[in-house]
Amino acid sequence: MNKLLIFSAPSGSGKSTIIKHLMTVHPELRLAFSISCTSREPRGEERNGVEYFFISAEEFRQRIANDEFLEYEEVYKDRFYGTLKSQVERQSAAGQTVVFDVDVNGGCRLKEYFGSRAMSIFIMPPSIEILRERLEKRGTDSAEVIADRIARAEYELSAANRFDKVIVNDDLEQAKQDTFEAVKDFLDK
Repeated sequence: MNKLLIFSAPSGSGKSTIIKHLMTVHPELRLAFSISCTSREPRGEERNGVEYFFISAEEFRQRIANDEFLEYEEVYKDRFYGTLKSQVERQSAAGQTVVFDVDVNGGCRLKEYFGSRAMSIFIMPPSIEILRERLEKRGTDSAEVIADRIARAEYELSAANRFDKVIVNDDLEQAKQDTFEAVKDFLDK
């Protein structure tokens, strides 16, 4: 069975940028995103089965009852996100190194489930103040949403020690290199 990579970080830490870098600059790693399920509607150009599997909240609850998820969370009322066991095994059987981009709770649950088959990586912002600046510079969230993200980030930072590797993203190029080296070492074992 192929190995798996679990990435978690507070919003604005650079996790998505680092993952995208690994996937585009290092095709030799054979990385492929885990395609999760969500009960929210598609946004913009999102397509079912590509970015997510879009299902109803009702179907999501049924799949929870059937124990089909490795991890899931109801982020807001009737807005679920989760990782299907069958999808991960299908991707792994196809020779892909499955990459999870999940919140801290999901990352910890996935690591517990997969054990040494997975490496969990936490992307750490240099500070809460810098994280706030990054979120404000994005210009995509209201002040209220940013405040919620900062509050959640403080909780998430307290869980960093539960991950196999912590990468501090105070210099993006260095963080990309450190992440690549950690991933390569893990996959080569």
